[in-house]
Amino acid sequence: MTANTGAASARGRGTAGRTTAPGATDRDTDVVIAGAGPTGLVLALDLARRGVRALLLERARGLFPGSRGKGLQPRTQEVLDDLGVLPGVLAAGTSYPRMLAWEGTERRGEWDMIERSEPTEQVPYANTLLIPQSRTQELLYARLTELGGAVRFGAELTGLAQDEDGVAVELSGGETITAACLVGADGGRSTVRRALGIRMTGETVDPRPMLVADVRIAAGAVTDRDHWHVWRAPDGGVALCPLPGGDGLFQLAATFEDEAATVDTTPEGVRTLLTTRTPLSAEEITAVPWASDYRARAALADRYREGRVFLAGDAAHVHSPAGGQGLNTGVQDAYNLGWKLAQVLLHGAPAELLDSYEAERRPVAAEVLGLSTRLHRATADGAATQRGKDVQQLGLGYRDSALAVDTRPETPEDTVRAGDRAPDGPYGEGRLFDLFRGPHFTLLTVGATDAPPSLPPSVRTAALPPYAPYGPGVFLIRPDGYVGWAGTHADATLDTYLTAVGLTPAGRTRAEVTAA
Repeated sequence: MTANTGAASARGRGTAGRTTAPGATDRDTDVVIAGAGPTGLVLALDLARRGVRALLLERARGLFPGSRGKGLQPRTQEVLDDLGVLPGVLAAGTSYPRMLAWEGTERRGEWDMIERSEPTEQVPYANTLLIPQSRTQELLYARLTELGGAVRFGAELTGLAQDEDGVAVELSGGETITAACLVGADGGRSTVRRALGIRMTGETVDPRPMLVADVRIAAGAVTDRDHWHVWRAPDGGVALCPLPGGDGLFQLAATFEDEAATVDTTPEGVRTLLTTRTPLSAEEITAVPWASDYRARAALADRYREGRVFLAGDAAHVHSPAGGQGLNTGVQDAYNLGWKLAQVLLHGAPAELLDSYEAERRPVAAEVLGLSTRLHRATADGAATQRGKDVQQLGLGYRDSALAVDTRPETPEDTVRAGDRAPDGPYGEGRLFDLFRGPHFTLLTVGATDAPPSLPPSVRTAALPPYAPYGPGVFLIRPDGYVGWAGTHADATLDTYLTAVGLTPAGRTRAEVTAA
């Protein structure tokens, strides 16, 4: 493995933007993405719809086969809505069942692990959706291919080198691929991160080993498909969550009290564990399609970028599975990075725009890591901790970002500010999310009489009557659904903001706006 950051590293993090002008045809592609998990697939999909050439590499021969990250939070559902994937996801998923505690064959009580909410005008997707990670990836992959993208399976990244002109990616077969940028979305043991020498700082959340597996259970067994079944035993607990699909598949999660325990992930080992700790017989466990063991850890990459190379998803942060945060945080990393790469690579945005990726996403990951660690430890201590709105990721935002500019003198506490998620609401015969859907920016005028300024075609304009969640004003909605700029009216600060993200008001040159 090699990693040569060269001049890009020496000159600091702003280097990537210097060589991103359109027309760099000597490169094999614009962006190489390592890892075709949810994070890599979302990034490739987002870049494809923006016209950015991207090559998605996956060292495995196919997509990940297991259910591991089975919960899609409301904010992630909004992302998938924008990407055109949500209808298939909703059809393939279901709501989380109630928990059911057992003692042998005796029922000992039910409860909801996840707080349930009703959809509202502002939050159309109010609850966590249960869907196996493998099915989510299949739907993302199908959408990617619809847009002309592809995954190169069996392609393992073994090294990289970069300079001011680009990144050279080395593959195991000896091939070298050149690109403007590289994104490591290759998991917690990221080859890209290790090649860059970026440390992960963190802690062991729980030293005890755990097992997660997919098991198929015969109809008529004690495990009905209306509950998430839980047994506790002296040597560890077992939870069996029914997975949607009607084929008898459950996700098994098992804990071990002995820190030195050896976890047997073979089908025979999984069957033995279940028959030992539950009333299930070996004959009722008809298949074990996938199994893995792990120890819960929380860690955060010391930085998300080195020159032209970026980290996303588990390559940048690893979580306990408690609260269902890991996959969702990775998807939103990709959603944040995709539009910024496109603006720099295709539309001449300043290089500094790419600095905002780490500035915005790393603090979010730190907050989410803390949440998932607290939930894991509370559950491990025997508390029936309910997951509330704090796991939904709807309240995460970027108010402290350089890309959050709010020029209004004051706003009520309950109205949207720059850096906040732009809420849904009625718009004509549809919804604001219909207006926002797509790779464009949106300039939204709410309860104001000023006509919207003349803007480039990549900015969609719309006017709303007074709508309380926003309050009166003008709002520039970023392509990832966050308010970038807000003011009482469109003024020169909006022009400056547009230039910073690679846009120019119609009829004015970039130099004129900058001079103003």
